[in-house]
Amino acid sequence: MMSMPELPFLKFDAVHSVYTGSKALSPFHECYANKDTILRLAAGRFFAHYNGEDIEEAYWALRNRAALFDVPERPVELSGPDVIGFLDQIFTRQSDHLKVGSGHYTLACNYNGGLFMDGILFRLGEKKFWFVHPDGDLDTWFLAHSHNYNVSISDPQSRVLQVQGPKSLAIINTATNGSVDQTMGYFKAGIFTIGGQSVLISRTGWTGELGYEIYTLGQNTDYKRLWKELIHSGKKYGMVFSSMQAMNIRRIEAGILDSGSDFDASMAPGEAGLHRFVDKNKKYFIGHEAINKRNKDKRIHGVLTGGYIPKSGDLVHDGKNALGYVTTGAYSPAFEAGIGYVRFNIAEDRIGKNYYIGALESSKNNCTIVALPFYDKNKKKPKMANLDLKESITLDIIQKSGMN
Repeated sequence: MMSMPELPFLKFDAVHSVYTGSKALSPFHECYANKDTILRLAAGRFFAHYNGEDIEEAYWALRNRAALFDVPERPVELSGPDVIGFLDQIFTRQSDHLKVGSGHYTLACNYNGGLFMDGILFRLGEKKFWFVHPDGDLDTWFLAHSHNYNVSISDPQSRVLQVQGPKSLAIINTATNGSVDQTMGYFKAGIFTIGGQSVLISRTGWTGELGYEIYTLGQNTDYKRLWKELIHSGKKYGMVFSSMQAMNIRRIEAGILDSGSDFDASMAPGEAGLHRFVDKNKKYFIGHEAINKRNKDKRIHGVLTGGYIPKSGDLVHDGKNALGYVTTGAYSPAFEAGIGYVRFNIAEDRIGKNYYIGALESSKNNCTIVALPFYDKNKKKPKMANLDLKESITLDIIQKSGMN
């Protein structure tokens, strides 16, 4: 195994491995790492799980201004004469419906109809796509199913940054010298210039806020210069760098699921509440027949607690029987309560019901089951069609006033 280079503040005893593939340190690592940095690994890439920040302050910065995140999601490039047919075999949504410069969220299933992977598919050319995924050994799956297709599968060596929050438009507009403006629609993408170097920018994110993602272009990107340009562009708008902690709180509030932890290959799309991302008119994809025979009732719901903060693995029970378990949890500064997801053993009508959370034998922590997302039910924040650049530039700082 290749040894890791000596870099500042890299503490191997603070690394929590959640992926068994390659282990690439972020090229942005030294731009923010400090003695309190804790790293985790996903998609074969280290990221800042915690960076010593005040988590609640970072959360409110994300809600009211903007936050910059160095995320581990990994793009895979797929191209060639047969790429459309290949993609339609793999994914649950029609790939040829995408226009160049657009993307959509999609799923990949195994032959049993289980959720194998989720991510965003971007069409960057007539025969060129990027699939951006959060974790897992997707390359092997692609290669195993490409033998009858004239298709190229490659790694564009792209690292991903996210600028999220109500002032993200103003920041990206400044960074691109006005090229990205309010006309860029939700799930649109294109090549733009930041500080004289080209990057791919999409209007997407993992926070439930208005936001943008910046994809580097391998060896053509000067990472330190790109970082400095973004920090400079965001400074006057109060942008902060944040680890994944604030992002995780917001994605839970927004009802965004994480592949591998919230759902896995044992669940069909309907059980995870994702059946709307399976095109009804699509005649074939891997797992198509199996999905139609499997349960379509939702098993994942939100959980709201009082003083107790849900954590992964906590049981949800009625005092006698374990009904399900928590897949993720956090303290929500907006709700001033613990929030999380519960994966129930059986799909039943659970919304509004009260249970206990914690150990079956001893826990009497009360919880209530709620529908996802916790707020902004129609995702108006990230989807906003009529963006106002002037408003994003002059937006006043919102006080802590709950989920208004």
